[in-house]
Amino acid sequence: MDPYGGRDGEQDMDRDDELYAALRLRLAEGVGPVLFGRLIEAFGSPAGALSAGAASWRGVEGIGAKTAEAIAAVTDEQVDAELAEADLHGVRIIHDNDQSYPASLKNIYDRPPVLYVRGSLEPADALAVAVVGARRCTHYGLEQAERFGELLGRAGFTVVSGGARGIDAAAHRGALAAGGRTIAVMGCGLSSFYPPENRKLFEQIVAGGHGALVSELPMKTAVLGGNFPTRNRIISGLSLGVLVIEAARRSGAIITAGQAAEQGRVVFALPGRVDSPTSQGSNELIRNGAIMASCLEDILEHLGQVGRSMAVDEEAAGEFVAPAGLNDAEKKLIETLREAPAVLDELVRRSGLPSAKVISTMTMLVIKGAATQQPGNVFSLRTQKSP
Repeated sequence: MDPYGGRDGEQDMDRDDELYAALRLRLAEGVGPVLFGRLIEAFGSPAGALSAGAASWRGVEGIGAKTAEAIAAVTDEQVDAELAEADLHGVRIIHDNDQSYPASLKNIYDRPPVLYVRGSLEPADALAVAVVGARRCTHYGLEQAERFGELLGRAGFTVVSGGARGIDAAAHRGALAAGGRTIAVMGCGLSSFYPPENRKLFEQIVAGGHGALVSELPMKTAVLGGNFPTRNRIISGLSLGVLVIEAARRSGAIITAGQAAEQGRVVFALPGRVDSPTSQGSNELIRNGAIMASCLEDILEHLGQVGRSMAVDEEAAGEFVAPAGLNDAEKKLIETLREAPAVLDELVRRSGLPSAKVISTMTMLVIKGAATQQPGNVFSLRTQKSP
């Protein structure tokens, strides 16, 4: 693969030239997604914008003399250095006319003109759900984020989040535990890992072929607080819906939920303790119309035809995959259900467990997505179609 992100060969030259021109514009100080879009609207393409010249650039709304000078100041050497840095770290750069650019991002406001991708983006990633929440979260939040990441991954969804401490990292881990795909949208350049304690997690995503790290920022962009709210539109833009696990009233997760609503995505929220500051924002989302989610079915129900196609097909042969972290009672009841579906009384008799224990354990197995409860209180293992 060449450093421009295409395949070696003369037939890719036009695509490379387009990426090269897009990078020259994007590397100019002051040219973000909005001004980039206005330049393309005015001049038709990145190459057309570059050839227009400074006088013409100043005719575009928002571009004054300083920004025009910044565009003119970007050199071929700077672009070559950016491409070389990307190549060094195994990062592919794609522009918004590239065939591999995610279709879900093309119609959002101020879409990223270029994306830096470490790992792989696949067609299956079009079926994605974002899971976001607080960095400083409770044990309950971590547990639920990992659970939903695993449930979504097992169902065949790509789990999108921000790679941050807390809820984000737990959601990514859950998807990986399920053998699913996950995308971490970073708020810094991909020359380094942030936060550093998640380095092993990021390496698992990339090296295992389970997804990608994605950024819109040049390779060596440092960690700056202002970059994180703006990257949230990419998290929601890549997704069919956004699930907020735990969030304070003023938080990045609430920003993401607002952007998701503006983009026409479905907003879900997990209810939390009414006296917990980290749940005030998510509880308010539910009061204001977000869909309360306590299990996978709550999400599938509101994703239309996609949700119906990803749901369990009870008549189709499928393989049961036990979720991670089961306790002894859960393992015992799963083994009991492998014999045949059963009502609660039958489960008590066949497992030898106390009635109260069977009731509470089966409730947890349904929540975890390992079992389903059918009419007549008949329980069975939850099998799924292959993704």
